[in-house]
Amino acid sequence: MEQFPLFLNLSGRTVVLVGEGEAADAKARLIARAGGQVVSDWEEGATIAFVALDDDDAARGAADRLRGRGLLVNVVDRPELCDFTTPAIVDRAPVTIAIGTGGASAGLAKAVRQRIELLLPARLGALASALLSARGTIRSRWPGAAERRRAIDAALVPGGTLDPLDGDAADRIGAWLESGAPAVRSRLEIIRLAGDDPDDLTLRAARLLGEADHIFHAANVPPAILDRARADAARHVADAPPVDLPPGLSLWLAP
Repeated sequence: MEQFPLFLNLSGRTVVLVGEGEAADAKARLIARAGGQVVSDWEEGATIAFVALDDDDAARGAADRLRGRGLLVNVVDRPELCDFTTPAIVDRAPVTIAIGTGGASAGLAKAVRQRIELLLPARLGALASALLSARGTIRSRWPGAAERRRAIDAALVPGGTLDPLDGDAADRIGAWLESGAPAVRSRLEIIRLAGDDPDDLTLRAARLLGEADHIFHAANVPPAILDRARADAARHVADAPPVDLPPGLSLWLAP
């Protein structure tokens, strides 16, 4: 990962935008869409800055001046001058998906965004809002954090009660809570690795890596494979699959 992904709340905050023309107008629309207030030069309380100037020296000078004020700066079409880059966005508010390439290719980010747009139902945001509204009931139903996460994960799997790719999932929140669905029990899945390339993982293996609570693996399993697991999953170097399973889903990565 070459950049740290971050979602910034700009609602009611000041954003500096230096420049005019098509590129500047596009940034202004993006800022306004996020609730930010555009100013043309530094002001007290400014959060970040965008520079959209054609002249290289002018763009570099403006970026240096604003950075000297303590702002993080994005210089349009000059990734080498940027403290941050703006991603291609899939908007299913309150669900937001950002695709970045570190400034390498806006066209590539756009192409990936268009593919994702085709996959996601328009009502995905409604599902997120319904889960937020039901947060108190969910906490009461599953008081333990790990138990709660596993129950939600089970509902959100492909074909599950709350499958995110099902446009009607938001309408089933109440039925899901009333069903008394038990939390997921401990289980072990085995993934047999075909090689060191994570792109060789099957769809099933990739899905399980994204869901697992515990990853058991030999010391020689490549980091690139382990990086496909959930960031907060516990990783255990082992010579064999576990005998006593910890709570939730455990994986044994078989070389």
